Amino acid sequence: MIYCNWIKRAFDILLSSMVLFFFLPILLGAIVLIRLSSQGGVFFFQERAGLNGRPFNIIKFRTMYLDPDRGPGQTYQSDPEVTPLGRVLRRLKIDELPQVINVLKGDMSLIGPRPCLMHTCSEMPNWAKKRFHVRPGITGFAQVNGNISITWQERWKYDVNYVENCSFLLDLKILIKTVLVVFFGEETFGKKL
Repeated sequence: MIYCNWIKRAFDILLSSMVLFFFLPILLGAIVLIRLSSQGGVFFFQERAGLNGRPFNIIKFRTMYLDPDRGPGQTYQSDPEVTPLGRVLRRLKIDELPQVINVLKGDMSLIGPRPCLMHTCSEMPNWAKKRFHVRPGITGFAQVNGNISITWQERWKYDVNYVENCSFLLDLKILIKTVLVVFFGEETFGKKL
């Protein structure tokens, strides 16, 4: 657990700083395009469950039209409330890039279980709560093994499996597969790792 508790955090800070530096033109471009293409703020903030189930605000690029009556919940690529630009940002995972700020703050890790909504914590079985023993990630084991095409139970099993087998080698495999999914699509590389 030395890797998960200490070394991983150093990698997170180093790699997140590099991502922020190298992707700055894309981040700035996304900010301009979001401002020009639809009304509302550039960023979307939502309370999620972090390490040990503690709440934090996740940061994403806004990909949906403003709807003050919409409650919290999962959206999909084909959701009519997603803007045309939002579809592109989601497909290329650019909407997730602002989360490097969450990583630098220590709310998240680059790799770990995806942070769930707070109300989901009370709905999941006790065995699945082991996923809160590590920081949530921008990408994770479930995301490269089916993501939204698998059930919540299957996702939680991948999350618990990740916690129980957390290592540099597993993180490297997940990171490489995430890059492949982004560039070639989940249909090609979203199968089991």
